[in-house]
Formats: sequence, C-alpha cells, structure tokens
Amino acid sequence: MFKKLEDYKKYIKKHSLDKKLNINFNKKTKIIKKKYSLYYNVTQDLKKPLEPEFDDLCRLHFLISSRKVTTILEFGVGKSTIIFEDALLNNKRNYEKYVKKNLRRRNAFECFSVDTYKKWIKKTKSEVAFSRVFFQFSKIHMDKFNGRICTFYEKLPNICPDFIYLDGPDLYSANNDINGITTKHSDRLPMSADILAIEHFLLPGTLIVVDGRTANARFLKSNFQRNWIYCHDVSADQHFFELCETPLGIYNEKQLKFCLGEAYFKRLSKFKNKTM
Repeated sequence: MFKKLEDYKKYIKKHSLDKKLNINFNKKTKIIKKKYSLYYNVTQDLKKPLEPEFDDLCRLHFLISSRKVTTILEFGVGKSTIIFEDALLNNKRNYEKYVKKNLRRRNAFECFSVDTYKKWIKKTKSEVAFSRVFFQFSKIHMDKFNGRICTFYEKLPNICPDFIYLDGPDLYSANNDINGITTKHSDRLPMSADILAIEHFLLPGTLIVVDGRTANARFLKSNFQRNWIYCHDVSADQHFFELCETPLGIYNEKQLKFCLGEAYFKRLSKFKNKTM
C-alpha cells in the first residue's frame, strides 16, 4: 500500500505539509513520535492534542491522493483534518472534470469531520481556511451492538464516504452507562460501533483507517458482515480495512476503475480465491 512512499521527509517537502500544518520542520524534526507518558492520552483533562506524527499524516495524505478519494468521513478532528483538506483540494484540481462527468458522487472532494468537543472543532477551524471540510458536533452515548457494549455518535453526516478515518471518540465523552459499564475509566478502551451500523451502505472499494485503537479495530473485524481485506501495521500502530467486493453497478465499477485501477480487481480475484 505504501511502496511508493519511501521517504517521508521528501514527501513532506514536496507537498509543503510542514507549512500547511504550521510546524517548523528541519533536519532534527522527528518523523515518528509514538512515546508519551503513561496516562497522557487517556486522561479526562487533556488540554493539548497529541503532537503531530508526520509518518501517520504522510500516509493519510498519500492514501487520499493515490486512491483518488472523493469523500471522507473523519471521526475526531485534528491535524489529520488539515491533511484531508489539502489532499482533497489536490484531487479536486486533478480529477474534478472526470468525476463530475462520469461518477455519481454528490459530495465529491469533501470531508465531513465529526467530533464530540466543540473546543477542538473551534481550534481546528482556526488553523486553516477550510473549504473542503465540514465540521459536525455530536454527543456520544453508550449503547449495544449485537449485545456488545460500545459507543455511538448521536448524529452522523448523511454521506457515502469512500474513505473513513477512525480516531475518535475518546474514553470520556459518553454521559451514560449500560449496566454500570462505561468507557469513562483510564483502563477502558475506545469501542466505537458507528461504522458497523452503516456497513451495509458502504460501497466496494471503501477504505477504513483506524489510528491505534487496536481493541476497537478487533471489535470491528469480528462484527463486520461483508468482505473486508484487513491489515494491521504494528510498527505504525494503524489498522486498514478495504471493502473488497464485486461492483454494485456501473457507477461503482467506473469509480473503482478510475480511483483504484486494475490493482483493486487483482486483489478482488485473490480474495475470492482465498475464500472459496
């Protein structure tokens, strides 16, 4: 998936990602930042967002560009939102004419970012003059999916994404419990089920990227009902799910051929052979 993304620093410079993120990037800047204090990202009083990890952001930008992504659904705003804005602007410049003429994409080159904290939405909005990103605030509640306790956003954008980025919500957003169980505990794990609820609406070729949240990724994997190719990149601490099915119709097939090319159909053929 990332064979053509060999040199992160060159990619950052080529696309001016450091400037767009308003970060002073030099030879000493660390590309990978995976080490934090013990309770840093599970505290209820987190006042600063996690420091940007350039390797993660480069991969996201590369995926949106190389897969010619048209519509993004993002759970949890942040630096990734800025990356999506830039990558979608590039895609719009390069592919708008073809997409408008040939594909059925009502929300072409748009990102819809959902978050449960108004302060993080406001902060992210203040960093860039967004034109391709639409922000949505939504509360979180504890609920069940197939009898399993999990979390749901109360409101999602009514879109059909071909790329989903799962990096929220945090542990402390839900205000209720199920039989006394809630994620409001530093030893708990994020357990979002929103993607499961909309799985049957997703188009073949849709890619899901889960940032960390390994237990949540395993929850998704064990409850998905359609044909997903799954990969866990342990070193990057990211999970990838690609919906690998035959096209639903002529417009989906056109989109697959244009955005993902013959490589997708080769994966589909291999996947079919493995599951037969």
